Amino acid sequence: MKIEHLVWLRNDLRCLDNPALHSASLEANALNRGIGVVVTVTPTQWSEHNESDAKTGLRAGLIKTLAKTLAALGIPLHIINAETFDALPDAMTAFCLDHGIKHLWFNRDLPIHEQQRDHSVCEQLHKHQIKTHTLSADLIVPQAVFSQQGTPFKVFTPFFKRWLTLLAQQDITPLPAPESQADPLPEPSLNFTWEKPFREDLWPADHDIAKQKLWLFCHHKERHYQESRDYPVQPATSTLSPYLALGALGPRQCLEAIIYTCNQEERRWQDSIWLKELAWRDFYRQLMEHFPFLSMSRPFKQETNALLWRNNEAEFTAWCEGKTGFPIIDAAMRQLNQTGWMHNRLRMVTASFFTKLLFADWRKGEAYFMSQLIDGEFAANNGGWQWSASTGCDAAPYFRVFNPTRQSQTYDKSGDFIKRFVPELATLDAKSIHNPSPEQRKQCGYPEPVIDYKPARLAAIAAFDELKGR
Repeated sequence: MKIEHLVWLRNDLRCLDNPALHSASLEANALNRGIGVVVTVTPTQWSEHNESDAKTGLRAGLIKTLAKTLAALGIPLHIINAETFDALPDAMTAFCLDHGIKHLWFNRDLPIHEQQRDHSVCEQLHKHQIKTHTLSADLIVPQAVFSQQGTPFKVFTPFFKRWLTLLAQQDITPLPAPESQADPLPEPSLNFTWEKPFREDLWPADHDIAKQKLWLFCHHKERHYQESRDYPVQPATSTLSPYLALGALGPRQCLEAIIYTCNQEERRWQDSIWLKELAWRDFYRQLMEHFPFLSMSRPFKQETNALLWRNNEAEFTAWCEGKTGFPIIDAAMRQLNQTGWMHNRLRMVTASFFTKLLFADWRKGEAYFMSQLIDGEFAANNGGWQWSASTGCDAAPYFRVFNPTRQSQTYDKSGDFIKRFVPELATLDAKSIHNPSPEQRKQCGYPEPVIDYKPARLAAIAAFDELKGR
């Protein structure tokens, strides 16, 4: 079978519910033509985007498992190596001409650098009469969610209401995987020089396991997600974010699992708190498209450019290493460094500590998170950091400053999470562990706090107060 249609996969490394793969397969089959798949490998670009070794390792594993799945369907997977996006137009064009490709299919990416990459590739291919087909972005609601005035929402709650309305009007069934187009191909042997280690015990590079984790979560934990999601010692969250970040799971697959589970339990699926979390994912991604400057390290609230961040390097290092002297902050940062993942409430608490108490530039914290997170996804990470720093769209009020000790006492009451990641404090009682005395710190070999909470909080609020009227 002649292969004239090529599907370009990026952060959508899956067969199921993949618009580009599905559409290319349908059109090729109708014309008795075949499809191939290409994955572009750009290690230098990933590094420039601060993507972590853990995410790079999971990506490599997912490409390998995807290649085997496609081979069983008679669909070849090709790898194009190009260090940066700038090299892709020539590399993609050469590949398409060498292999007789007439059509390129891909799903839209929303950050501006990725959009520029896609535009350059399409422009080059068109010069050689190769048609390009752009499918919807990796969102639950793929079309733009606008207000009645036809403008993007800047606040999540009205966005979510409109999002639910649009969701009710669309076909929400996940797209099937492509049918087998030929006899199975030999199982590919892929070896990547850029492959990095990651916690494969926590996130196996296996699409079937990812689906199992999704359905197990929805069957056993989704119902109680609202009450239990804030407690980091409990295994109450889905931990599916690494698979969503690289597209091993599609968001509509998550929606399907939510709807099925809620229907089985006679609950309204629209009320699912986990569904609202997925809507936040859509919200932040759409903001990237509507406000391209967010991809350029700029705050949504332009007046906050005037803030004079302290940027104390010793404090920054202590925060990165989990040695701030605030047990819950240090436990969270060590979880990040050891696993490549951090519980969502702790992401808010550590980011608030960084931006409001250390009064450090949110962009430094954003970059460090990306450099460590296995689920690092640019729009969500940027949105979360700007929310915490009170510089973003629908951000936390600037006077809202998390008290790390109080957060610890509330959400890790027994101190079990702290004991897991800050073992030097494991002998302390459930009261002392949240804020050890100077004597206890000395006995445990644990540092004094790098800042004094009360004056640090007041200084941050005063700095934001000075912006009024700008």
